[in-house]
Amino acid sequence: MSIPPNDILIDHAMAWALEHLGSRDYAFKCLAFVEDAYELGNAIVLDGYATAKKAADAYGAAAHPGLPPRGALACYDCSGSIDDEQRNWGHIGLALGDGRVIHAWGAVRVDDYLAIQDLPNAPGWTAPRYIGWAPLERVLLGARTR
Repeated sequence: MSIPPNDILIDHAMAWALEHLGSRDYAFKCLAFVEDAYELGNAIVLDGYATAKKAADAYGAAAHPGLPPRGALACYDCSGSIDDEQRNWGHIGLALGDGRVIHAWGAVRVDDYLAIQDLPNAPGWTAPRYIGWAPLERVLLGARTR
């Protein structure tokens, strides 16, 4: 079985993500949320990364600094402490294509991609700073069906 066309993958990922609006299951797990949207929404497996920042770097998000297109991953620098480990974990969300991003920030929510930079932070965390967006084609490299 082959990977479906990008527009179908995006539709399914967005539908899955929007079904989880308000969920707190992904607090501090923004990358897992976006990966699950694509993977569980489409019965595929992506090559994963340990943090949203590592994914942003590997996907070349800094090369795409403008408005994220529909289905792209909007990527941010964001530092704080998780389990007593302080580092730039990053933040990531799924672009809806109209300037809005669905992402896990405490609860799953939708915000303007630049307004995410102004969200209240968890104690000890820096505000997210927009890096750019990762093209879906890059995210899908190495993807396979389940």
